[in-house]
Amino acid sequence: MKFLSAATLLLTAPLVSAASLPSLFDPSQVTIKTAEPQFPVEGDNPLEYCQNPENHILKIESVNLSPNPPQPGQTLNIKANGTLNERIEKGATVSLEVKWGLITLIKQTVDLCKELENVDMECPLEKGEMSLTKQVDLPKQIPPGKYSILADVYDKDQKQVTCLKANDITFHL
Repeated sequence: MKFLSAATLLLTAPLVSAASLPSLFDPSQVTIKTAEPQFPVEGDNPLEYCQNPENHILKIESVNLSPNPPQPGQTLNIKANGTLNERIEKGATVSLEVKWGLITLIKQTVDLCKELENVDMECPLEKGEMSLTKQVDLPKQIPPGKYSILADVYDKDQKQVTCLKANDITFHL
């Protein structure tokens, strides 16, 4: 990452003239930053909704991870609760993207119903309250660095079930 930052600086340095440098540091200049709206998921987790979840089929009440943040070589305990406002049938999909820094490790769309088998659930998912408890043994050999995850879920009619993201999940040696 430091190499990439240094390389970017070296490539863009010739574009900045010496005459423009004083204006970069002029205290009278104000930088306007527009903050992206954030929609955190309730509970002890690094999750956020991708956008306002008011029209999502799944209303997540809470997601708790232990430990948070996840640790290599340890068991990750996941507890989640929510309510489905509609029945989810076969044909639902999850678009999943996992990045390690700027490198995309996974970018695929998978069958939601097949993935649910990994958490001892099956389709159809009936309308109503739901809960999930799962333990995942994380490998010791997770490469150190910052990871980001995006999971965008759609029903068989391409109506959004939910969209979740986690940015800057950091694993250390």
